[in-house]
Amino acid sequence: MILSWIGRLRSRKNVPTSFPQAWHRHLERNVRHYKLLSESEQQHLRDRMRVFIAEKSWEGCGGLEMTDEIRVTIAAQACLMVLGFPGYCFDKVRSILVYPGAYMVPGPHGAGRGPVQDGPLPAVGLASPAGTVVLSWEEALEGARSATDGRNVVFHEFAHQLDMLDGDVGGMPPLPNRAIERRWHEVMAEEFARLEDDAHHGRVTLLDQYGASNEAEFFAVATECFFERPREMARAHPELFEILRLFYGRAQ
Repeated sequence: MILSWIGRLRSRKNVPTSFPQAWHRHLERNVRHYKLLSESEQQHLRDRMRVFIAEKSWEGCGGLEMTDEIRVTIAAQACLMVLGFPGYCFDKVRSILVYPGAYMVPGPHGAGRGPVQDGPLPAVGLASPAGTVVLSWEEALEGARSATDGRNVVFHEFAHQLDMLDGDVGGMPPLPNRAIERRWHEVMAEEFARLEDDAHHGRVTLLDQYGASNEAEFFAVATECFFERPREMARAHPELFEILRLFYGRAQ
């Protein structure tokens, strides 16, 4: 697992010593991925969630009342991503803002190589280098319950947070050595060019074509697909699947 160098869980403050039964009901009802884990993995996920929920600042926006169901559903998806990273719990993420649905983001916007748009645009997720993640609750819940459609806003935005760990947002999270960096660049560059070409020619793709916007969006989109449709990715994009499996340390 590539990020094992980050370190073991440090001593955490204000973390519940047990996992509330009500939280467990939210997990069972809302998070389809949870049922795919072994008992040991489920326990590890619950332990990681206790830390995640306690250490982040949670805020409902746009009239949304923050609830334990919202916290648990979002935390489960984020923590699932880093089960393979001993000791890491998105430490640089300080606050999570949640809107009822899509929200408007003021311009200008430039999501890659396309034209810049000046006006406000609707959004369902945003990751900030300052340590804030903004999410649509409607989309986060749909992503948790529909775990095989290849789309998940929580996976997407928290992949951006991993990408930002080295201070750069270019589609390459921190990697342990130059050899892996070279391999990552080779695979990602080839797959990104393939998606760009497929999107340009109107071909149907397994990966969301929003990933053709730029390399950072490609990594986030590939992460969504890796966790949501691993078998299809392994068949259609074996090298991409393998480099992500190496990075995340798991395949679901």
